[in-house]
Amino acid sequence: MNEETLHGSQSISVFSKDYIGEFVYGGIDGAITTFAVVAGAAGAKAGLEWVLIFGFANLIADGFSMSVGNYFATKSERDTFEKHKAIEYWEVDNLRDREVEEIREIYEAKGFKGELLEQVVEVITSNKDVWVDTMMKEELEMTKDSRSPLSTAVATFLSFNVVGLIPLLVYIAAVFVDLDRAMLFPISCIGTGLALAVVGYLRGVVTQINPWKSIFQTLLLGGLAAFLAFYVGELLALYFL
Repeated sequence: MNEETLHGSQSISVFSKDYIGEFVYGGIDGAITTFAVVAGAAGAKAGLEWVLIFGFANLIADGFSMSVGNYFATKSERDTFEKHKAIEYWEVDNLRDREVEEIREIYEAKGFKGELLEQVVEVITSNKDVWVDTMMKEELEMTKDSRSPLSTAVATFLSFNVVGLIPLLVYIAAVFVDLDRAMLFPISCIGTGLALAVVGYLRGVVTQINPWKSIFQTLLLGGLAAFLAFYVGELLALYFL
């Protein structure tokens, strides 16, 4: 397998380590929003069928919406990068002296002086691609995201639905198995809490913060969303039912 093929395969694999961020944030959003639906239904004392209807509607609609947003965000970043890169190529071709001086200023600011500085400038400006890449990184502080917009969208959609399904699992089971309906919401709370703890830990890895702090923050956010949804559902049920 050649290098180009290897990079191509990595770019479309939604399970690559490059997509952990999408998995984490898609999973957190999926779990919290679906659990909020379940909590609101529990507060309103809605029947099992309504929990499943609105739960799955939320999974598909919100998961799709989030993945589409991720797709366009990633695509916009890549389009912006390519636009500025094209500008840099034009400037190298048409404003060569100015661009050479900018390279000199960049590396002079890094501490290069005298003959060494001139050697660095000569080496970089002798290769147009290296020159433009240097300007993109050092002047514009832009790097190209190697991930494809489609892959980031798919990763987000899958993680949203896989983790977001967890609050509904006990309700799905109740369709086929005789379970105490009063225990469905508490069991869903436990399952969702465990899911958020795992995703919160991964969030800590991605953001490089203390894993326990990340777990606490994620659980707190999920708990607050569920609390609000539960009591809003309860209040609305008292008014309308």
